[in-house]
Amino acid sequence: MSEENYLDILEQSLKKKLGILNQIREKNEQQRILLLDQELAPEDFEENINTKAALVDQLELLDQGFEEIYARIRKQLDAGKEQYKVQIQRLQELIRQVTAVGNSIQAEEQRNYKLAQEKFESVKKQVREVKASHKAVSQYYRNMTKTQYVDAQFLDNKK
Repeated sequence: MSEENYLDILEQSLKKKLGILNQIREKNEQQRILLLDQELAPEDFEENINTKAALVDQLELLDQGFEEIYARIRKQLDAGKEQYKVQIQRLQELIRQVTAVGNSIQAEEQRNYKLAQEKFESVKKQVREVKASHKAVSQYYRNMTKTQYVDAQFLDNKK
């Protein structure tokens, strides 16, 4: 396989990576909306996280393949920079785009992490309130059953 073919593969890999990164951005936006929803269903949040995890796995595979191919042709590229100048420039531009989207995703992830912390704190607070209410109701019920306790009465069965 020629260096040009390898460069085409690297370019396709970067384009795929950019596509997957954009899908992750969409999932981040969905996650933000889910975290702001007062009626958040845990299953929806879990599905979002699992989908993002699968996308990240795809990114890792693309990165591994990219690194392997680049390592294979690096010396030839360094020696023939002028020959592959246009393709190298396209790769550099794609790398810049990937980096910009990656930085944006990091900022989104930090924002969503803070929202998730707030959401979980809110859920914990609700659980504590429910437990306190349940305890108060139980105590009230015990107290009420004690006040209605009547000592055994002597029944006169004579008629």
